[in-house]
Amino acid sequence: MPNHSYFRATLLAALACLSATGLSACGPMGPGKLRNDQLEYSRALGDTQKHEMLLNIVRLRYADPPTFLDTTQVIAGYSVSKSVSGGFYAYPATAVGNYLFGTGTMSLGESPTFTYQPVTGQQYAENVVRPISPTVIMPLSLGGLPIDTLLRLTAQSIDGLSNVRGLGAGPFGGGSVRFYLLLHDLRQLQIAGAMTIRITNEGASAPDSKKNGGKSDSNGGGNSGGAERSYLVLTSTSDSNLLAIQAEVRRLLHLDPGAEEAEIVYGPYPKHPGKQIAILTRSMLAMLTQLAYEVEVPEDDIKTGRTPPTIGQVGIENRPEVVIHSGKQEPDACYAAVSYNNTWFWISDRDFQSKLAFTMVQVLAALAATNHTGGAVVTIPAG
Repeated sequence: MPNHSYFRATLLAALACLSATGLSACGPMGPGKLRNDQLEYSRALGDTQKHEMLLNIVRLRYADPPTFLDTTQVIAGYSVSKSVSGGFYAYPATAVGNYLFGTGTMSLGESPTFTYQPVTGQQYAENVVRPISPTVIMPLSLGGLPIDTLLRLTAQSIDGLSNVRGLGAGPFGGGSVRFYLLLHDLRQLQIAGAMTIRITNEGASAPDSKKNGGKSDSNGGGNSGGAERSYLVLTSTSDSNLLAIQAEVRRLLHLDPGAEEAEIVYGPYPKHPGKQIAILTRSMLAMLTQLAYEVEVPEDDIKTGRTPPTIGQVGIENRPEVVIHSGKQEPDACYAAVSYNNTWFWISDRDFQSKLAFTMVQVLAALAATNHTGGAVVTIPAG
C-alpha cells in the first residue's frame, strides 16, 4: 500500500516550489517597465513627430492645409494576476500522478492610453503663423549646427539680401546670389572659429510683441527684467584668408569696416545701419512651404495641374536643403517616409545633409511651440 507520508512530503515540496516561483515574480514591476517603456515610447513619439512633419510638407505642396496634433498624455497601465493551487487524494490510485495535483496561472495585460490635442486658435497662430525671433534662432549655431543651413531655413532676408521664396516666385525662387555668398562666408568663419554669437540681457528693454516677429526675446532665463539680445561677433584672427572673408561679410551686411560685432534684430532693414544686422525671419508655415516647393513630385501631377513645378536653386546652391524623393513603391530603407494620394515621399537614410536639416526643422518647431496645457506625461502604474 502506498506510503501517504511520502506523498504528503512530495506534495508539500511541490507546493513550496510553486510558491517560491510565484513569490519571486511578485517583485516590483515598475523599475523594469520604466527602463523599457520610457525609451520605447520616446522613440515612438519621435518617429511619429518626424512623419507628421514630413506629411505636412507634402500636404502643403498639394495645397492641403497642414495639421498638427500634440500628444499631451501617454498612460501605460499594466495588470498582473497569479494563482497557485495544489492538493492530494486521500485514497491511492494506480499511478502516483493520481495522488498529487496542482495548477498555476499567470496573466499580464497592458492597456496604453494616448491623449491628443489639435493645435488650433491662438496656439496655432503662435506656433505656426508667427515668425520665430532671431534671438531664438541664432544661438542654435553655438551648438555646432551649420549656420548656413540654419539661416537658409529660417531667414527670408538678411539686410535686404533675399532668400529663395516658394509660391509665386517663379521657377528659380526669386532669391539673391549674394544671400548664398553671405551664408557660405559665415559657414567658413564658423568652421574656423572666427565667428560666434553672443547672447546678453544687458541694456535690454521690456519685450515688445510687435518686434522680433511677434515673439518675445526672452527665453525665460537670465534677467527676467529685460529681453535677450544676440550679437554676431567676428573674432580676432591673424589668418589673412579669414580676415578677407570677415571683410567680405562686413561689406555684404553693410557693417562699419572695423566693426567686431553687430546686434541682430528682426526686420527687413536695420534701424542703425553699420551697427545692426536685420534678419527677416520666417514662421514655421513659411519654412515648411519653402521646403514643400522643393519636393520632388511625379511629372503627371505637374502636367495635370495638381501642383506647380519644383523651384530651382540660384547662386552657388545646387540642391534643396531637404531632398524629398517620391515614387509609387514604398522605399526599403529610409529616414522617414509617408504615403500621400497613392504616392510615397521619403528622405533617404544615406543623405546626411537632408537628415540634419530636417532635424533642425523639428528643433525649430519645438522652440516655436507654446503650450497652453500641460506637457506630455508618462504614467506607469505597476504592482
